[in-house]
Amino acid sequence: MTGTSTAVSRLRAAADGANRWAVLVVLCLSLLLVALDATVLHVAVPAVTADLRPTAVGLLWIVDVYPLVCASLLILFGTLGDRIGRRRVLLFGYALFGLASALAATAGSPGVLIAARALLGVGGAMIMPATLSILRQIFPDRRERALAIGIWTAVAAVGAATGPVIGGFLVEHYWWGSVFLINIPLMVLILPVARLLLPESRGESDGPWDVLGALMAAAGVLGVVLGIKRIGGGEGLLNLATLLPLLAGVALVVLFVRRQKRRAHPLIDIAMFSRPAFTTAVGCIVLAMLALVGLELIAVQYLQLVLDLSPLETGLRLLPLTFAAMAAGATGSYTLSRVGPRRMVGWGFVLTAASVLLLTLMGQQDRPALLTAGFVLLGFGLQSTLFGAYESMLSEAPAERAGGAAAIGETAYQLGAGMGIALLGSVMNAAYAPGFARLDGSAGVPTAAESAASHSLGEAYQVAGRLGGPAGDLLRNTARHAFVDGLHLTLLVSAGLLLLGALAALRLPRVMDCSPAKAEGACPERAAVVPEQAAGAGAAGPPPRGERRQLPAAGAQAHRVPRPGRREPAEATGSGRSAR
Repeated sequence: MTGTSTAVSRLRAAADGANRWAVLVVLCLSLLLVALDATVLHVAVPAVTADLRPTAVGLLWIVDVYPLVCASLLILFGTLGDRIGRRRVLLFGYALFGLASALAATAGSPGVLIAARALLGVGGAMIMPATLSILRQIFPDRRERALAIGIWTAVAAVGAATGPVIGGFLVEHYWWGSVFLINIPLMVLILPVARLLLPESRGESDGPWDVLGALMAAAGVLGVVLGIKRIGGGEGLLNLATLLPLLAGVALVVLFVRRQKRRAHPLIDIAMFSRPAFTTAVGCIVLAMLALVGLELIAVQYLQLVLDLSPLETGLRLLPLTFAAMAAGATGSYTLSRVGPRRMVGWGFVLTAASVLLLTLMGQQDRPALLTAGFVLLGFGLQSTLFGAYESMLSEAPAERAGGAAAIGETAYQLGAGMGIALLGSVMNAAYAPGFARLDGSAGVPTAAESAASHSLGEAYQVAGRLGGPAGDLLRNTARHAFVDGLHLTLLVSAGLLLLGALAALRLPRVMDCSPAKAEGACPERAAVVPEQAAGAGAAGPPPRGERRQLPAAGAQAHRVPRPGRREPAEATGSGRSAR
């Protein structure tokens, strides 16, 4: 028993020091699973529909309940991790994610699958902010942290982009439940490794945890995201089923913010939003995701319905975007230190806008070289933007508020994704439907068929198949032309939003601030590492090799004096309590 405890202690001590990169691998694998699960089901929807035969509303909930639940609970679990321990919340998230995956894979009815997807959302909400806040703690050096965040954001892009590829392969060769089964062996591997390697850390623990505030935040974000998703699904804004949750969600978010301002120990430090760099970074995350998710959704429809590619071929066509994102993440730390946050985020938006304008050259015929060039520029530009925005946001937040800051960033990510589908989907629908006016009852196309076809390109193909003959061919060609015209307009709107993001990035700092006043142990060549952080658990002894111990100047106090009204951040590792 003693030998086991000693081995565990040594493994954790190694994770606290030189092996923090091994910890990063565990965190990235965790994020990869969550990102995969957000997109892997999309290509399995037809198989799920044929097997479980859900209603239209049931199918919508099967797809949407995961991001809805996940987005609504990010703040709750992010701040809970600051209180009870981020590692603890992360391990619970792993276990729940694995169990929910098994339940989803064996679901025999739409209700069971919806419940399993909701549990997956709960597990994802535990995992996502915990990975980012632990990363903030184990990399106090800002330059190293920038490299770690680059890898972290690249893994997120890889997961989201490869989800359709993996899902398409599994659905074509096995059954739809296999898209969930892939999570289980990985969770069986990650859970014990994470338990041994991951360090525990906490933030501020003074005062009671605001349970009511956490529930208000969860309900508020749920209402806002649900309303936005219903708008994106074609529901009118004035529809009561859309308007009521949206208004209730906004009201609860406003009340939550007012409550946090009044409390002595708030869940979210609202004062963080008074820092222009933090607020701007969060806004840039929203704009970047707004463009990315909306464009990916429309691009998938274009590749499958206009170019008639299979789900697997569609996923493979999107791989250049993934590789470009990986390259941007790998070089992000170097780029950020050379050009600074303002230029990196701003030029990332500009490069993405240029790629979107290039993609307006897409038409009825397949142009692989054009698509590949556009996706490469899109992946590199957006990944550079997300990297710079996440790094700036996390560096602006105090270490003891890392969980709350990570939850804010992930909530912005989810809100941007939902808004992208709603906004760009609405633009697409508004431009697509008028394209059928050219038919005007010609060639024997019934008015009812024309009206049904104007809802979506997929429905137009179904109606054209039932009509058959010259009328069906005319309806199909008209729908294809209307879709491509709507795609071009949507791309132009997206480019405008991206250029707006480039203007917003002007509020970010010009240079990467690595001064000791900005972050403890910020830059290795400009500041020494605080001994307690370098040693992990605050134990005395020599610092890790390659790191210098900061010696107090003559007459200086041996310990730093905390600023009034602010609690010193908890140590990055060990028990999570401050070593004083």
